[in-house]
Amino acid sequence: MMTLATELPGGLDAVRTLREAGVVAALGHTDATYEQAREALAAGVEVATHLCNAMRGLHHREPGPILACLLHESAWLEVIADGVHSAWPVVAGLFAAAPDRVVLVTDAMSAAGMSDGTTWLGPLEVNVRDGVARLVSTGAIAGSTLTLAEAVRRCVRDAGLDLATVLPAATAHPADLLGRTDIGRLVAGASADLVVLDGGASPGEDVQVTAVMRGGRWLRSPEG
Repeated sequence: MMTLATELPGGLDAVRTLREAGVVAALGHTDATYEQAREALAAGVEVATHLCNAMRGLHHREPGPILACLLHESAWLEVIADGVHSAWPVVAGLFAAAPDRVVLVTDAMSAAGMSDGTTWLGPLEVNVRDGVARLVSTGAIAGSTLTLAEAVRRCVRDAGLDLATVLPAATAHPADLLGRTDIGRLVAGASADLVVLDGGASPGEDVQVTAVMRGGRWLRSPEG
């Protein structure tokens, strides 16, 4: 998978070349207009990289790539569900508009799972405060400290979504995006990778990971 700003010179040709090579082409970090985004989708773009972030915003007179991807019925929509990159009503709205196409991603950097403090994103110094990573030089958001389990948890607790709606966005949808049938689902022949959750029986409830299996072996068993 490769993310491109397809409005740049050679962008559409690059999309076609990637598709011919079996690589998933994604639209992101882009200033594409609505029309340019539609051209990219027609050329073979399949995914919007972390929709709403690092792209031209949605405006009623210039809808940009966000609406183009949302209206394209086969485009996957990546969402960073941490309450920082997009407000919870936006997250809930994307699920409401296209529940079968949302893919939860973390955009996580090295500070994921760590306490607040100073770290690095490549050569860039990053300060993490209250779990939010920002560049020291400009204050811009620098990736996230999100984990996928936390994304699921917050979609249910903070966005008020149903757990049954959220789970495919963290499991089957990412696998389908990549054309994988051996991961992301509980079926015979697929990898025995499991995450056991507690809670989330109704929207707004907390959800916690209670057990983890990888390749058929418990890393954290239900018995603790």
